[in-house]
Amino acid sequence: MSKSKKLISIVIPAYNEQDCVNELARQLTAVMNKLKKYEFEVLIVENGSKDKTWPLLQKISATDKRFKPIRLSRNFGMDGGVTAGLELASGDACVIMTADLQDPPELIFEFVKKWEQGFENIYMIVEKRESSGLLRRINSRLFYLVADRLTGGLIPKGVSDYRLVDRKVYEAVRSMQESNRFVRGLFAWVGFKSFGISSPRPARFGGESKARLSTVLRLAKHGILSFSDVPLRFITWFGIGCSGLALGTMVIFAILKFIIGTPFAGFATIVTIVLFFFGLLSFMIGILAEYVAMIHSEVKNRPNFIIAEVINKKY
Repeated sequence: MSKSKKLISIVIPAYNEQDCVNELARQLTAVMNKLKKYEFEVLIVENGSKDKTWPLLQKISATDKRFKPIRLSRNFGMDGGVTAGLELASGDACVIMTADLQDPPELIFEFVKKWEQGFENIYMIVEKRESSGLLRRINSRLFYLVADRLTGGLIPKGVSDYRLVDRKVYEAVRSMQESNRFVRGLFAWVGFKSFGISSPRPARFGGESKARLSTVLRLAKHGILSFSDVPLRFITWFGIGCSGLALGTMVIFAILKFIIGTPFAGFATIVTIVLFFFGLLSFMIGILAEYVAMIHSEVKNRPNFIIAEVINKKY
């Protein structure tokens, strides 16, 4: 690597992306060859794939030493893959993107321009999802609406994981050793001079989407609980509200008693307790259980990833 050129690392988690990696490498190569003033390393993190993703990455790395595939021992999820890539990144800046080409590589040109202007965290804002169904779009809008309100605007509407960050930014993020990682939220939390670039998200180049409804909902829940204590505070206010509603219900039943009577003594009290307090307690226990589960995961202090093999990487 020339000492006069800055290095940009590109971190890409990949799980069962055999239909995409060759085209991904081709488009990235075109981008890197045009940005002649920079050196590049492409850390594609193979995340326990069941298809031919790893053999294809081996062939790519054999023809272009800038590609440095990393194979994990199993699937650690997207955030685990990103964390592994950040751990091995050594660039003056780092690009984080997906392998399915829904993060258009040509946007790296715009990222670099903003980085050269002094911005330290440049991210893509999804203005339109070209291939997402109605339910997926509704879920995304609800997530960003709720996340924005509960985190005090920490996670902007439409912000994606696709971004370029300065070295000081990704070093701050990788210094955080928490197990329940929501990387998008971590980059927002550390701050620094940020800028969002609006861009449509194209359709997946090939293969099947991993963003199933259950996966998206789990990620949304995890992201919100990791960066907001509002649900815990909500328990108190919800309890106060339900207690007031229960009191009002008791008053109504007392009035009805004198008008139409009651089926048996104590009926109003039983109905009030069943409708409000038992449901309320179950709801509160559920919220507490989610936080306790996250604490349990943190206490175990297990690593976020385990590397099985690295190609072309110099330490």
